[in-house]
Amino acid sequence: MEAGLLSAILGVVMVQGATAIHDLDLQKIVGFWREVGVASSQNLALKTPKRLEALFLTLSGHELIVKAAYNSSGSCETEKIVSSEIDVSGTFVFPGHREIHVIDTDYEQYAILRLSLHWQGKDYHVLKYFTRSLEDEYGPGFWRFREMTADMGLYLVARHGRCAKLLKEELV
Repeated sequence: MEAGLLSAILGVVMVQGATAIHDLDLQKIVGFWREVGVASSQNLALKTPKRLEALFLTLSGHELIVKAAYNSSGSCETEKIVSSEIDVSGTFVFPGHREIHVIDTDYEQYAILRLSLHWQGKDYHVLKYFTRSLEDEYGPGFWRFREMTADMGLYLVARHGRCAKLLKEELV
């Protein structure tokens, strides 16, 4: 995985104590999610020309399929990633030593995820806040995200990205 993709997906932050939720309803987590916020103690995520805008999650048998939409220096790109393991505790494992942990969600409006990656001998983590809406950014989930990340320092609020809109229109 190249460094640009790593920073686009993850940013860099060490998140302590954030654990995945138990008894995740996999059927309710599928669908469109727009990235709204990222918590990081470093600004690596700000420097990347490739920014994640949205995800579309689907289930196929025992696999979670993630279609990610990125804004790469003004043009839209998508990537399809298939999980190698699903755990109803809210943890999804992907090839390349990548994991997604669902930390908090109400299924209908927001999800807070911790993304983890083991790369070049180091563990990287970032907390991300997603919403189902293309417009709503400051719902109850955002304030929960702010509480969880108050001491991390950096918050990125996603712009109303055309790549997220294109992904939602294409798949919904």
